[in-house]
Amino acid sequence: MTDLGKRLRKYFIMGSQNCDRDPVEILTEAIQGGITAFQFREKGPGSLSGHAKLDLGKKLRTICEHNGVLFFINDDIDLVTPLGADGIHVGQDDTSVQYIRERYPNKIIGLSVSNYEELTQSHLESVDYIGAGAIFSTATKKDANRPVGVEWIKFLKHRYPDIPVVGIGGITVQNAQLVIDAGADGVSFISALTEASNIQAVLEKL
Repeated sequence: MTDLGKRLRKYFIMGSQNCDRDPVEILTEAIQGGITAFQFREKGPGSLSGHAKLDLGKKLRTICEHNGVLFFINDDIDLVTPLGADGIHVGQDDTSVQYIRERYPNKIIGLSVSNYEELTQSHLESVDYIGAGAIFSTATKKDANRPVGVEWIKFLKHRYPDIPVVGIGGITVQNAQLVIDAGADGVSFISALTEASNIQAVLEKL
């Protein structure tokens, strides 16, 4: 496993729209529980915009920086510089990874890939890791593709053994080990933590 792969092992994704309490508290508890990477995904119904989004991003970025946790931005490349993000994660319909690589040559870039058709259209030479999925069904992301299962991870790791792969979509305490056993370098999660009554206990099992 690459050094980056190790740092993507427990990959938490969150925006204020996912939280029923202060996102700062949730992220702090998640870091104390052992997450290795965090993606600020302020997107969808109920999400913040403008200065409110930037202000929350700064708070969350500071927490990550003080604790040595990788900090990613989801899609909004205009936040990369003001937040000093370590990297950016995009989907197939977001800003192209070639453009992001040209604009931010030293940032970590992740790309979601859901199926073979998307894979053939993906410029993986500009990517540092792949977000594979949705592996399982998820209610958090309304526009998620239908679940592809852990076989997709096995395929990607066989074909691209040197690119870290993070499982995305519907990952819980109950199924996370299946994703790792299939060869994923890491697992990502939203509601598994934002809806947890004991975040540390959940992370011990992920």
